[in-house]
Amino acid sequence: MIDKNHRTLNILKFKQSSGRNEDLLGVKEDEANEQHTSIVKALKAATPEWTFEQMNFVARWCGGVVEDDFYNKLERLSVQAGKKTKILAAHVRRICKAHDTVIRSYYQQINGSGRLARGLTRLRRWRTSENRCMC
Repeated sequence: MIDKNHRTLNILKFKQSSGRNEDLLGVKEDEANEQHTSIVKALKAATPEWTFEQMNFVARWCGGVVEDDFYNKLERLSVQAGKKTKILAAHVRRICKAHDTVIRSYYQQINGSGRLARGLTRLRRWRTSENRCMC
């Protein structure tokens, strides 16, 4: 996001992790920051009068998002308070949709395109309340 009035560029990075440990957020933040260090340095060298900030949005397996972290980042982006919950819900739905696409692709690759219907039937049986994305 570019704010020309304040000469600020916010670099938004969306990452997904399959990890379940508590320090997941910090690890993924560090990974994302390290991946873009050279880009941020080049931008700072090209336009020293501008401020660059990278914000990493980390999602857990099957749509899990650390809400406090997500809301804090939206606040730093000056998002109106009334829109934050709607944005979070849309973000989680998009993650779940991407996860569903991966699972469908997996079953299609295993069963071949001619047997997709049988694979999807198995997929529907596999989706119990414990391992289903609840979007």
